[in-house]
Amino acid sequence: MADKVAKENNGAAEGTPPQQPRVQILNQYTRDLSFENVAVQKDRMPEGKTDFAVQVALNARKLDENQYEVINKLKVAATIGEDKIFILELDYAGRFKIENVPKEQLHAFLMVECPRLIFPYLRRVVGDVTRDGGYPPLNLDNIDFLALYRGEMARMAKAQAEAKDATIS
Repeated sequence: MADKVAKENNGAAEGTPPQQPRVQILNQYTRDLSFENVAVQKDRMPEGKTDFAVQVALNARKLDENQYEVINKLKVAATIGEDKIFILELDYAGRFKIENVPKEQLHAFLMVECPRLIFPYLRRVVGDVTRDGGYPPLNLDNIDFLALYRGEMARMAKAQAEAKDATIS
């Protein structure tokens, strides 16, 4: 019985408060990077206001006991009117050691908290690459990873409901 209570309290013995979740960034790194400088390759820079289309995706995988790799996948396409200026694709990852997070909350923790922790470094890489490409450094706005997570969970729930309805019909 005491073992069951200890498991429910994240390993804490009965009567002691549960241990706080703990996260440690073991390392972080550029996993994949591509910068296609389209305007320079075509030897022409169009005039006007640059528009940026930013796409973000997340992925996580278990590596070892309590260790996970979380990958921020970012794609930025810069255009002026119909002309492409540059396309930047970056997979920026972190390796995390995570302890005392309940199993039912681990997925959300990996998809919200871990990307939030490494985002400032991803932003720096994007700024450096765009500056080195001959443009003003692109300073990305903050990303609301919680909103992204909630949106993805809602999309998946809707897809599952539609698939279930299709098999019943």
